[in-house]
Amino acid sequence: MTQLRIVIAEDSLLVRAGIQALVATEPGVEVAAVCSGYDALMAGVEREKPDVVVTDIRMPPTLTDEGIRAATALRRTHPEVAVLVLSQFLDPGYLLALIEGGSSRRGYLLKERVAAPGELISAVRTVASGGSFIDPVVVDSLVSAKVRNEGDALRRLTPRERETLAEVAAGRSNLAIAAGFGVSERAVEKYINSIFMKLGLHGDRDTNRRVKAVLMFLDSDSSPRQ
Repeated sequence: MTQLRIVIAEDSLLVRAGIQALVATEPGVEVAAVCSGYDALMAGVEREKPDVVVTDIRMPPTLTDEGIRAATALRRTHPEVAVLVLSQFLDPGYLLALIEGGSSRRGYLLKERVAAPGELISAVRTVASGGSFIDPVVVDSLVSAKVRNEGDALRRLTPRERETLAEVAAGRSNLAIAAGFGVSERAVEKYINSIFMKLGLHGDRDTNRRVKAVLMFLDSDSSPRQ
């Protein structure tokens, strides 16, 4: 098994130690470095050449959006490095900023879900393999809030189409959605075609852009906060 090298960035000592303990128990995974701030994170990536960065959003020096800025910078300087961002709160602004340059090798996981069995390592392996991971709780919350608060196109989606939308936004492939629903891949294609027609999103078959389009549609226009 190929060794997966990870750099962990988190300013809370207890949370950092907890993440390190969870990851270190997995076979084929090596914690290459741990750090507590943006500068140390970027230096650690340069030094260790990891496969994945697991980072908090808010860290020194400004305690605002260091994790997102690191993900953006690494997209330019180290595009092969995957980034899984850990967030304390639901925030579409941060999520949209994270995938602005594409959703491949990017993930967004709520801190409250880190300790759930297998959740953290599943997200890590997904982004390491080139996929995208968006916490289903985040997607469900955004979809539900939009349906409750807006009398718009989402209200025209069937329950199955809303479930499919959440899966698409989370970066699942048509084949994976079909397996999860117990239907054919062709049926999933029909759901997705119907969804994007109702939402006015046309002519885009690329997974990364579809994810971005859906999340932009769900954005509540709130300013980022941590």
